[in-house]
Amino acid sequence: MKDLAKRFVQNPLLSPADLKPGIPGLEITCLLNPGVFTFEGKTWLLVRVAERPKQQPGIISFPVLKGNGIEIIEIPSDDPDLNVDDPRVINFRGLDYLTTLSHLRLLCSDDGISFYEPEGYSALQGKTSQEAFGIEDCRVTLIEDTYYLTYTAVSENGVGVGLRTTKDWKVFKSEGMIIPPHNKDCAIFQEKINGKYYALHRPSSVDLGGNFIWIAESPDGIHWGKHQCILKTRKDKWDSKRIGAGASPIKTDKGWLEIYHGANHAHRYCLGAFLMDLENPALVVARTDEPIMVPIEQYELTGFFGHVVFTNGHIVNGDELTIYYGAADEFVCAAMFSIQEILSSLTY
Repeated sequence: MKDLAKRFVQNPLLSPADLKPGIPGLEITCLLNPGVFTFEGKTWLLVRVAERPKQQPGIISFPVLKGNGIEIIEIPSDDPDLNVDDPRVINFRGLDYLTTLSHLRLLCSDDGISFYEPEGYSALQGKTSQEAFGIEDCRVTLIEDTYYLTYTAVSENGVGVGLRTTKDWKVFKSEGMIIPPHNKDCAIFQEKINGKYYALHRPSSVDLGGNFIWIAESPDGIHWGKHQCILKTRKDKWDSKRIGAGASPIKTDKGWLEIYHGANHAHRYCLGAFLMDLENPALVVARTDEPIMVPIEQYELTGFFGHVVFTNGHIVNGDELTIYYGAADEFVCAAMFSIQEILSSLTY
């Protein structure tokens, strides 16, 4: 197995200590999985910032959105109805909660390495009851003059795909939940194909089926239908437990190239790639047998949730693909790839 990533020597580019909490009284636990785009000559990240109260001995506390404010829920850590086996999720009296509340923070950079918070741009927060546990892992697609932001909307009702659009990153239009629970990892293609919008997404099934990648089409980028499953997990391989789309597929002369994440039963997240037909993207023509990137660096192996590399944002410059990724569910990092090298690693 060959790891194709040329990691930035400056990694991690961002750590929780680099930003200030967006909500007074909370602390930043993790920076995760940025959406990536270019705007006004700069590289921009839409970073997922996960916050929670500073944890006190004997108490498990976490925030949820309530109306226009934040409610802090506190539970004694020895409560017999409390399950905290997973650092990401709390189960209490049969209900699931997230240990952190996520919002999306805009950062920009002149060199793609050093990022700062520009003045005059607001963070994106959850707004509705469908986003009461936060908004996460945004993918950004520019089509004509409009940026489409697909993100994971989380609440006690489940996990679905929300959509907001903007032209200037200051005024946003919310289209609400475009794909209902349980669904995430939605990436819209960067151009229409035969007059239609296309998007990859990932429904989740606990009993029948699995965590597979699907494709959908739309007349307007808002209403989605004609859903088809196009890629499945593979038994006993690095992507045996779940798979999901990364950022918007990359148009090449060989087809639409998609970088995706795969996890095994030990919850190790790696990156792979697959190729779709240019005219009919529901047709997958090739896939990497082995991952193109695996967690090997210390900042990828240890953190809030270790052994994770996860991407939903990149910049394409000719053959050069710069992937920005979340490492160990705590840090934001970057790595360089050759698109041709990824294409040559595909199995048809």
